[in-house]
Amino acid sequence: MPDSPAAQNARPASLDAIDLAMLAELERNGRLTNAALAARVGIAESTCTQRLRSLRDRGVIRRFRADIDPAALGLTLQALITVRLGTHGREQIRGFEQRVRTLPSVLTAFHVAGADDYLLHVAVESAAALRELVLEHLTTHPHVRHVETQLVFEVLEGAGMVPSGARSSSD
Repeated sequence: MPDSPAAQNARPASLDAIDLAMLAELERNGRLTNAALAARVGIAESTCTQRLRSLRDRGVIRRFRADIDPAALGLTLQALITVRLGTHGREQIRGFEQRVRTLPSVLTAFHVAGADDYLLHVAVESAAALRELVLEHLTTHPHVRHVETQLVFEVLEGAGMVPSGARSSSD
């Protein structure tokens, strides 16, 4: 995913208490109607619409999407896979990233600092499918030097990104 406008500016967007309250509500329930969101944060619907548009335009809100349980799609096995490249030229990195983006099992890919270069969060239907993903699609890539797989027993949700003080009193 390309960098958002907020990330490209390399400094945090200027957010006031109402922006933070809106983000807290949307982080909890991204399907809120504009009317419900406006009521929860105590502003007019037209003001809410303008603020939402501004948050999207500034790259604070990147997108709205459904949070789908992989198990509901038969993808009952999740893993974290660390990948170490043998070379680190721009072309090699871009080539590996293009490959990762085409793999349907990859939920998220992180380009990281440290001993490893990438951390992939994947979901597959079975151990055999995980083995195939690693052996046929990762280790065969010409720039991959090392791969290590860790099974995920449980995915826990964190507190979220919006400061707890920005949450509404209806928590």
